[in-house]
This record gives sequence, C-alpha cells and structure tokens, in this order.
Amino acid sequence: MNKKVIILTIFIILGMITFPTIYKIYDNHNKHLIEVVEKEFLYHAKECFNKNICQNKIVYLKDLYNNNYIEEKLTNPLTKKYYQEDSYVNLETNEIKLIS
Repeated sequence: MNKKVIILTIFIILGMITFPTIYKIYDNHNKHLIEVVEKEFLYHAKECFNKNICQNKIVYLKDLYNNNYIEEKLTNPLTKKYYQEDSYVNLETNEIKLIS
C-alpha cells in the first residue's frame, strides 16, 4: 500500500511538470511561426515603400503581390489558410494586420 502511494505521487508530480512544459513549448513555437510570417510581410512592405513603388504608408498584401515582392501567397502557418489581400502593414506604427 505504501509503495503504491509513493509511485502514484511520483507520477502525479512528473505529470504536473511535464504537461505544462509541453504546452508552453508548443504555444511558444506557434507564436514564433506567426512572427516569422509577420516579419516577412513587414520586410517586403518596407522594401516596396523605400523603392517608391508602394506610395502609401499603409501597404496592402495585394500591392506586394502585384509588384512581385511576394510571389507565393502568405498562409497562416497554424491553419494553413491564405491571408486575405486586404491585409496590411502600417509603416508609421509598424502595425501588422493579417486577415485569414
């Protein structure tokens, strides 16, 4: 009886450590995937604006597609859905609005 309680306690403690750690790693990985797409979008928007091809401080995803700054459609890495072409970057505030 005493041995079973000790073994059960060890498994409960391991579970309390393992499951939150796995969740945190998974959540952090997903955030980094989204961040990579956002940084790519921001980079190409700045490049387009600095070369005076995109005239406005708000650069739409459609503008980047039309000017061949992004050749493959951007997708949400978590849902695998394409972002809509009216997604935009505001270069004054660095606000990125990606619409799935």
